[in-house]
Amino acid sequence: MSLLNAPEYDPVRERRRTIRIVSVIVLVLVTIIVVWVNRFWPEEHKADKFFSAIVRKNFEQAYGLWMSDPRWQQHPEKYPKYKFGEFYRDWGPGSEWGQIKAYKIAGAGECHGGGGSGVVVKVIVNDRATPTMVWVEKGDKSMSFPPCEPDQDFIIGQ
Repeated sequence: MSLLNAPEYDPVRERRRTIRIVSVIVLVLVTIIVVWVNRFWPEEHKADKFFSAIVRKNFEQAYGLWMSDPRWQQHPEKYPKYKFGEFYRDWGPGSEWGQIKAYKIAGAGECHGGGGSGVVVKVIVNDRATPTMVWVEKGDKSMSFPPCEPDQDFIIGQ
């Protein structure tokens, strides 16, 4: 085939090709946006399960979620740094929030500088103006208090 006897131009075929290319580009962009918006979903879900257990007053399950060990009662000596009694004082009815009756996950983000091993999840407890922050490790999904100052170093991811 030479330049002088090239195939005839087919506008229908070209339109289909253009539609396919545009569709693939749009699909890739939508996928990237969905992944970006939900990048902290696993950590937010873990915090949601934790606060749900607190609202139901199931502090044993909440402690298991906090430590990422549902069978923690079989080996409580494994957690000497944050024992269940201390956890109960921090999250039970006598805590700074009182009895936790309602909560709302308000967002998640990373400490300033990023690259940390976990995510800070912002939670509105009992409709208070001041939110609480919990740290969820990316690897084992264990929880703790954030290592960064929320007012200065926290970057909301949403």
